[in-house]
Amino acid sequence: MDETGRALVVPEKRKLVVVSAAIAAAFALTGCAPAGYNSSDYGAQPAANAVEAGATAEAVPEAEATPGAEPEDEESEEGGEGGEGAELSEDEVTSELKAAAIKRMGETVQNQDGFVLYRFDKDKVDPKAVSNCNDDCAKVWPPALINKGEKPKLDGVDAKLVGTVKRKDGTLQLTLDKWPLYTYIGDKEPGQWKGQNVAGTWFVITPEGKKNLTCLPAVSKPVAPPSDGAGAEDDSPEGSGGSDYSY
Repeated sequence: MDETGRALVVPEKRKLVVVSAAIAAAFALTGCAPAGYNSSDYGAQPAANAVEAGATAEAVPEAEATPGAEPEDEESEEGGEGGEGAELSEDEVTSELKAAAIKRMGETVQNQDGFVLYRFDKDKVDPKAVSNCNDDCAKVWPPALINKGEKPKLDGVDAKLVGTVKRKDGTLQLTLDKWPLYTYIGDKEPGQWKGQNVAGTWFVITPEGKKNLTCLPAVSKPVAPPSDGAGAEDDSPEGSGGSDYSY
């Protein structure tokens, strides 16, 4: 201690600052896990720009809506081995792409039923879009499909970024900034985003076609593909049935 008596006071203040920061970080971590997850076990790493929206999805006003816009044709020769697919029913088609803000995640793109859409790092976008999620992968990550000649209603999504890619089975899948779009069967309710960072390759997509990394949970395993077409057997981040799957 010097004659001013400050030497011991400053270190104590610094300790308080460090401890306060650690406590704040701990509270921030628990606010990042998706709804329905035990956030204390989820290992979430929220970014500074996390959006605190309402409990339900809200439309994002930044991007101008372009209802009924015609998707760009991004059909890939590499993805069209299966020929023309059969006409899809109304329930199988993604009829709407809408921008929406989700609590703890921020910007998302959702389908007409409010389910969050994802992009897959193992897909290709250069020079053209190619979907590399087929067979069992597509059962876990259902592609956002549309019939030839049809177009989705757009709300908060730029029509110039929307296109299609022909899949291996001949169906047409919607793309955003060339990235093929998918839902996740682990999401049981509209607005959930349990597919975020699954296998370190699946991410919530923004209205601009980018990865939304506002909240990045620890890498988790995907759920197992359904055996009866009824949905996932386990919607936990590391369900016992899905532990051996890498997609």
